[in-house]
Amino acid sequence: MKSTNPHQLATMNDSVLSPNNTPRCYSINSTLSNVPVSVAYYSYIFCALGLISNFIAFVVLLKSFWRTRSRTQSFFLIFLGSLVITDFMGLLVTGTIVVSFHVIHFSWRDLDPHCHLCNFMGISMVFYGLCPLLLGASMAVERFIGINLPFARSTKMSKSRTFSIVLMVWLIAGCIAFLPLTGVGSYHIQMPGSWCFFKISSKRNDMVFSLLFSLLGLICIAVSFLLNTVSVVTLIKVCCERDRTQRRRDHEVEMMVQLILIMVIASICWCPLLVFIAQTVISRGPLQVKYLLLYIRFATWNQILDPWVYILFRRAVLQRIYGNWSRGSIMTMYPSFRDTIRRFTRSSFSTQSSEETVETRQLNVTPTSKPPRPPPPSP
Repeated sequence: MKSTNPHQLATMNDSVLSPNNTPRCYSINSTLSNVPVSVAYYSYIFCALGLISNFIAFVVLLKSFWRTRSRTQSFFLIFLGSLVITDFMGLLVTGTIVVSFHVIHFSWRDLDPHCHLCNFMGISMVFYGLCPLLLGASMAVERFIGINLPFARSTKMSKSRTFSIVLMVWLIAGCIAFLPLTGVGSYHIQMPGSWCFFKISSKRNDMVFSLLFSLLGLICIAVSFLLNTVSVVTLIKVCCERDRTQRRRDHEVEMMVQLILIMVIASICWCPLLVFIAQTVISRGPLQVKYLLLYIRFATWNQILDPWVYILFRRAVLQRIYGNWSRGSIMTMYPSFRDTIRRFTRSSFSTQSSEETVETRQLNVTPTSKPPRPPPPSP
């Protein structure tokens, strides 16, 4: 029994050791450089600002959730709350490791000889990176069904189902994040040595995981853009068609404005990194470390900017800026914008109304009776 222990240990170490007995997370042929002081200060400020912003946003969303009486808005707030929690935890987990590295200046090889900490940070980077994109697509689907198919949504959607969708999103992101531990991809320490991420290369397993991560993110952004565009067009048509329904549609407009801003921020922050990863592995060229660092910083800004969408673009805040919100609807606050939208949508409305009028007239027309023939002349 005791003689089998060395073999078992060797078998266990094969999963974390490269052929030259170097732990897999250290196998990238690059030397770790000294981190500039400016980079360390950037990490401190970024982490603190992101945590404070997400905490404020969570408090605001919690108050709004308990005050709202609209089922539609409560579903949307659940998605927003899960997004805030995800961003907060992502900054807390990854920021703690990065800030500790800058403060303590620990050695990865001494502290983490078997790559457990590096794998944990890589999993966190992928999980907390994919979750906002998947949640953004889920919110776009929910708003698309709520605006275009309200009756179907009202009969099938509930708070428990909304929570189950959020849990499913977290489960999908978690399963993808754990794939490198099964051999599909691998996590490595990245320059300048303060963080871990999956290896971006043209090798088969690394290429599969890199394309999975980048293409899934791009698909989520594309789905959000398509569905949000259709929802906005539908909502504008409804608001411009009947003035008496505008006030009841204000909460729909508020949610769509927030969702559009979330989509724009995610696109600006994540598209450069996702396109860069796909382009690097497809072209089989060398990894440009300086661009990877730049695009990673772009992507992490998403976790700081997202909460300010919920903090600033709320009806309560906009009512203080525009005092006439309470006396009218969102569309009546901007008459020039409303007139412009109506000119664009008038053609579709006029076409539909004219077709309905023609059909109605055709149905209502009755054949006229012919005048009676004169009687034949008498003999």
